[in-house]
Amino acid sequence: MNGIIVMDKPEGFTSFDVVALMRGVCHERKIGHTGTLDPMATGVLPLLLGAATRALPFLEDTQKEYEAGFRLGFATDTQDTTGKTVAESDALVTRGQVEAALAPLRGAILQTPPMYSAVSVNGRRLYDLARQGLEVEREKRPVTIFRLELTEFDEASRSGRLYVACSKGTYIRTLCADLGEALGTYGVMSSLRRTRASGYSLAEAVTPEEAKSLAARGLLAERVLPVESLFSSFPTVAVSPAQAVRFSNGGALDLIRTSLRGTQAGEGSRFRVLSQEGGFLGLGEIRGTELAVLRLFPGIIS
Repeated sequence: MNGIIVMDKPEGFTSFDVVALMRGVCHERKIGHTGTLDPMATGVLPLLLGAATRALPFLEDTQKEYEAGFRLGFATDTQDTTGKTVAESDALVTRGQVEAALAPLRGAILQTPPMYSAVSVNGRRLYDLARQGLEVEREKRPVTIFRLELTEFDEASRSGRLYVACSKGTYIRTLCADLGEALGTYGVMSSLRRTRASGYSLAEAVTPEEAKSLAARGLLAERVLPVESLFSSFPTVAVSPAQAVRFSNGGALDLIRTSLRGTQAGEGSRFRVLSQEGGFLGLGEIRGTELAVLRLFPGIIS
């Protein structure tokens, strides 16, 4: 089975758990995913099946969207409610204060990766060090918060919900901790649901149980999306039948003989290359005066 299936990951599952389960459901050993979700998190987890795994190195850094719950007044070693409480505060906070504290967290910001994360420092994963009770210096990393909105807040319980649209590599639990710090208290993430990733939304997702049911009825293939959908942000170029044969055999195409002649497309620009009938042949990249093969996807649904 080749293509993309968008999973709605349940709470308590690791991303690898979902991959392992779907290997059995799809009868496909070769499965990858486009971005890890912690066990606590739920939501969109696109899986690449079979030959679609060849697309992984060429995926763009598309924004991700989340609905996150948070609680103020205490801190944990994991920055979420699954961790051990390490500090508490009785400070009360109003909704207006929370709204004001969100403003500096929008746009291009720097984040310190949490100790419980897969980031490596001197060749060692931070979570391995954290499990030994160690804390090390971490470099701040640039991330972008495109949208950050307070959708709910209860002043009595000091808990609320956020909508977040952000760049790859953003830690939502760190965002909640930073929000607490900005308010003169502490903050932790209490829930996390990813609603969009790699251009896919919850509307396209199936739960593991739904996937099992569909597979049992022979209908799972109907939920498998073409690999081309991963590259919907790439412009397209249609080629002639002769060019399609050449490109599919690994040959570069003269730009002057394609519809890209006279366009502003520059060196390194990438395209979805389509046959005249609209079939997806693969990805091409401009190199000098040619449209070179970046990656072909033999056996892919198109």
